[in-house]
Amino acid sequence: MFDKYLIMEDSLRATSSGFAFDARLGYYRGIGLSMIEDLAVTLDGEAQPRQSVFFEQNGRSWSLDAIEEAYDDRWEFGSVATIRIERDGDLAPGRHSLSLKEKLRISYLPFPLFAEDSKDMQVE
Repeated sequence: MFDKYLIMEDSLRATSSGFAFDARLGYYRGIGLSMIEDLAVTLDGEAQPRQSVFFEQNGRSWSLDAIEEAYDDRWEFGSVATIRIERDGDLAPGRHSLSLKEKLRISYLPFPLFAEDSKDMQVE
């Protein structure tokens, strides 16, 4: 439903330890962070390892393993979080293809909710 709005336009950027981009929740209500089962990131056709993905919000950062026990914070609909990827090598300037697939656990659904977005983005 909100898939095309997950990745924020022009937010892809190089960091000192990899790259980062800004994202929104692909569900119409906020959820507890512990309900994020996975954030699968692909850059230029290369899937980024789960252990290299970090979720950042309100000055805090969680690995995907640590977020499973983040019971005291939420990701609200419409709020922007940063998805940071730690990896070796710089993010080269130019066009990059970025994909995000969110796997969310919704309390009243008997199956996980998947939301997915892909964008081609320019890095200066």
